[in-house]
Amino acid sequence: MLEGYEQVDAPDTGDNIIPSLHEAFADCFPVGAAVSPEVLESAGPLIARHYNSLTAENHMKPIELQPEEGVYTFEKADLIANFARVHGMRLRGHTLVWHHQTPDWVFAGPDGQPAAREQLLSRMKAHIDTVVARYRGTVYGWDVVNEAIHDKGVELLRRSRWLELVGEDYIQKAFEFAHEADPDALLFYNDYHETVPAKREKIYTLVKSLLDRGTPIHGIGLQAHWNMYEPSLEDIRAAIERYASLGLKLQFTELDLPMFGSDDKRRDVKRPTEGMIEQQRLRYAQIFDLFRSYKDVISGVTFWGAADDYTWLDHFPGKERKTWPMLFNDAHEPKPCFWSVVEK
Repeated sequence: MLEGYEQVDAPDTGDNIIPSLHEAFADCFPVGAAVSPEVLESAGPLIARHYNSLTAENHMKPIELQPEEGVYTFEKADLIANFARVHGMRLRGHTLVWHHQTPDWVFAGPDGQPAAREQLLSRMKAHIDTVVARYRGTVYGWDVVNEAIHDKGVELLRRSRWLELVGEDYIQKAFEFAHEADPDALLFYNDYHETVPAKREKIYTLVKSLLDRGTPIHGIGLQAHWNMYEPSLEDIRAAIERYASLGLKLQFTELDLPMFGSDDKRRDVKRPTEGMIEQQRLRYAQIFDLFRSYKDVISGVTFWGAADDYTWLDHFPGKERKTWPMLFNDAHEPKPCFWSVVEK
């Protein structure tokens, strides 16, 4: 197992004529990447040069940090935190409370019955206290609650074991526990489909209700799992305006732009066509032009990956499928969309 990271630097020739991605946005916002220890090992120089913020893609999620009650497995999360410290990078914590990737024991009570409300809240608090305290001073902000909104219909909250066993105030409790554990940390609610008008209004309603109750929430995380065709720039702008009206920090937390539409399941495209490359170049340029225009309310943009050689979008819907969603290709070289983003 990897034991830690020393400073890694870009080569002295060739790569240095390429502008640093995060330096291109030094007067706007930090630019981050979601990583694993394996990605840091394979792409460390790329990440150290082009990003100044990190998020653990999976290794700070509940099932990774506490697979058994009271048994914490911090090794891989510590590697990511150490890389961030060594390279002077910001670190986002993802995530404390989620209906998914949370071990079953959390929701289990005695004799096979579901856990009682107070038992579940006690477990939530213990987990948050332990995790947040460990990374206090290193993690500047946490996605406290992830994806609690119901996607469809009129229901506000997703049906989950948190909602069923604790009640609607589980979200507020999570933020209160996180604030108690680290009063200096920025606390975010994080969700996807954040630009879809119906869900946008649900997210707005939830966050406003938290603010109205005095909940210590400081920002909204917009995941930004988008593609070449949607959402429209108008919907992105409307979402920024709507959320910004709450007076909170906005961060795009999981950005990627695969070269296929959401309903395009083709598996026979072995490399992107010139048309796909150009479309991605234009799309990234338009999105980052929009981000720049809202730099006063956007406090961070994080890609859900670092380069095309590994992303969570690979191998769906088949093992041979790639979607090339990042600014850097499989060889960690800048793509045309990289230049469209940095050359302004």
